[in-house]
Amino acid sequence: MPDILHMRMEDMRVSHKAHGAYAYTKRTFVGRGAGKTLVCIYEIPPGKSAYPYHYHLKDEETFHILSGEGLLRTPQGERQVAAGDFLHFPAGPEGAHKLTNTGCSPLVYLDFDVIHDLDVCFYPDSGKLAVWGKDVNRVYPADANVDYYQGE
Repeated sequence: MPDILHMRMEDMRVSHKAHGAYAYTKRTFVGRGAGKTLVCIYEIPPGKSAYPYHYHLKDEETFHILSGEGLLRTPQGERQVAAGDFLHFPAGPEGAHKLTNTGCSPLVYLDFDVIHDLDVCFYPDSGKLAVWGKDVNRVYPADANVDYYQGE
């Protein structure tokens, strides 16, 4: 039987990513491999996004904005979000999203995901797809295609 997790935020594993218009600090409470959920706290600097516009085929994401404000892009358009808002992104193209910090202070949110052993993530703006899980972490051009028997 797995142990119950109890952790203070300052004791969570911290990682940082930055690339052009994208940057974040992530504190991981429940990471991949711990079960069917992923729980992290993200902090996005002003003017940045954590991730490009994307959607998952299997995984679902739920955010609770803890502080700050941002611009949320979805298939329905753009809208402002702020502290206190809850956001849910279902699996599939209808759950596509990108969150950008439009404020002067960090945008901080709790990210609670229902995850699967394997997931495919699509990036409509850049024409990529990614395969995550089961020790796979790969990104490909979405239009790459080979014959099923190539190399056999």
